[in-house]
Amino acid sequence: MNSCKLLDVKMWALMGAVCLCHCVFGQLFDTKAKGAPPRLICSVPGSPGLPGKNGPSGPPGADGNVGIPGRDGRDGRKGEKGEKGEAGFKGRVGPTGKIGARGDRGPAGKRGPTGEGGGLGLLGPPGREGEKGNKGARGPKGTAGICKCGSLLPKSAFSVGITSSYPEEKIPIKFNKVLLNEGGHYNPQTGKFICAYPGIYYFSYDITLANKHLAIGLVQNGQFRIKTFDANTGNHDVASGSTVMFLNPEDEVWMEIFFSDQNGLFADPGWADSLFSGFLLYADANYFDELAEDYS
Repeated sequence: MNSCKLLDVKMWALMGAVCLCHCVFGQLFDTKAKGAPPRLICSVPGSPGLPGKNGPSGPPGADGNVGIPGRDGRDGRKGEKGEKGEAGFKGRVGPTGKIGARGDRGPAGKRGPTGEGGGLGLLGPPGREGEKGNKGARGPKGTAGICKCGSLLPKSAFSVGITSSYPEEKIPIKFNKVLLNEGGHYNPQTGKFICAYPGIYYFSYDITLANKHLAIGLVQNGQFRIKTFDANTGNHDVASGSTVMFLNPEDEVWMEIFFSDQNGLFADPGWADSLFSGFLLYADANYFDELAEDYS
């Protein structure tokens, strides 16, 4: 039994010796091939040695590819104003500009020498009419003429009726049935009497009313001179009024309903009329004298 164990130990020792020899010789041949100094086979590595000196610089490498352009940098601060430079050379004359606007008129020059008289010019247009001169002195009395006083007497009178009932309020009533219109001073289209001769006039109205109240008045140039109001009592009635007043030429006189829904004026050609009348009592004396001088 012991002999067997001894044999195993010897075998293991022999195998270890063979492996050690193989390792030693292998390392010797390897270091010799590399030119390195020999060292012990089973020595422990020592501490690292000091760094050696830098070797010589190698040759420069080839230029690399151009890189991507960088971003634009920020604008720098505004520099200080530089000194004024020297005047440059005079430039070439530019093209002629457009003609400017006409300037103000200059002062009058000195009067030149008198020229020779020219020929007679064409007849100019008539001048403006002059102002009216003062009234001349009264002339000598002439011979007596034939009296034509009747032709100098102003005449103005009218009397008109209406053919429709219940006229519109607050506008001139159009009396369209003309009974008399001496001088033609009443206009049935407008319902207005227009004064032609200044003087004193008499106006009157007689209005039949039925079924409604009546608020009616006499108007001169937009102003009421007289007003009358008649209430409807269930029967036919008559509203009347009259006045005397002075009129100037172009004054207007008419009849008008002055309150809403109070237009009870009634007209029936068979048996009832509504009338508006007026006439000149006498003309203004000064106007009549001037009129007589114009005819003499």
